[in-house]
Amino acid sequence: MLSNVVDSMGETSSQLLTPVEPWQRGSLARPEMQFGYLSMDASFEDHTYFSKEATSGGRSFAGGGCGCN
Repeated sequence: MLSNVVDSMGETSSQLLTPVEPWQRGSLARPEMQFGYLSMDASFEDHTYFSKEATSGGRSFAGGGCGCN
């Protein structure tokens, strides 16, 4: 019984998927459509990571593990 339900759900969901048309690709390629688009969050996380790891050469800032430059 459960396999029949799963099979019917799979068939239904596969019918809902449609290929991307050429005129839709421009909209889907915009930066807003990408995962992790929030550049302010990404730059803050990068700064925090490289400050805590005390690594050098990661991005355009240098400093110790304390986070000060």
